[in-house]
Amino acid sequence: MTDAAKPWEWEEAEWRRIVGRAYAGRSLSPRSWPGGARCAVALSFDADHETIPLRDADESPMRISQGQYGARQGVPRIRRLLEQHGVRASFFYPAVSALLHPEEVRAVAAEGHEIGIHSWIHEANTTLPPGKERELTLRAADTLEKVSGQRPVGIRTASWDFSVDTMSIIREMGLLYDSSLMADDEPYELLADGEPTGIVELPPEWIRDDAVYFNMLRFSALRPYTAPSAVEEIFKAEFDGAYAEGGTFLLTMHPHVIGHRSRIALLDRLVEHIKMHGDVWFCTHAELARWCKAQSPN
Repeated sequence: MTDAAKPWEWEEAEWRRIVGRAYAGRSLSPRSWPGGARCAVALSFDADHETIPLRDADESPMRISQGQYGARQGVPRIRRLLEQHGVRASFFYPAVSALLHPEEVRAVAAEGHEIGIHSWIHEANTTLPPGKERELTLRAADTLEKVSGQRPVGIRTASWDFSVDTMSIIREMGLLYDSSLMADDEPYELLADGEPTGIVELPPEWIRDDAVYFNMLRFSALRPYTAPSAVEEIFKAEFDGAYAEGGTFLLTMHPHVIGHRSRIALLDRLVEHIKMHGDVWFCTHAELARWCKAQSPN
């Protein structure tokens, strides 16, 4: 096969190789949750802050200020809400965000929340030259450890993108879990080229992400088109489905998105709705991955 071959010309071995690079293996959905809970709830926040325009080499003070809002208002509101409800969550930081706001990262970690890897500067890893993704990911992990005082055990790639090299980097780093791929509602083990890796995948989904409903780009057709009440309805329905099945509800949010006044209120009501069920386990992503891995047969 030549590089110019079209997909419909590929030999079977080629498309099997592509599909198998990072594939869903055995389910790691446990038979039971801690304390007899019926459902696991893992809240997470991707603290991108100023890195989105920086990634794009966009020096606009206006667009940088939109990201800064996440640090100035979003994270403080989120921290207060989590403290009020007695819930711990996972915060995924681009390393540049952590370097711009080290006091924030240390405070989040001191409150018992998890700090996870989320790239160096929110770079698009599928566009990087050979070897650069590895360099940046290792540097990001070291930076987050230095700033937060805790060594990250999990990663969420920027924009949930997964390059042809990402799996090998995660394996080399010995990470416990990834949260970027979407093959299931429940945790599963990642396979690499058909071989079990021992890495837990905690699958996100665009349905359970605040940004897709609220993002705006001024000079494009992208406008916030969903009312907070509608997003609340969607998130509640996703939780209710997870609860009915005795499964996992994993929610991804962004401080500069969910942190606005009209939107943080929907998160407050959502957490109240979840807590009303009583038999729910709120956990960090690391706790969820460890439990699922420990409960699964070898």
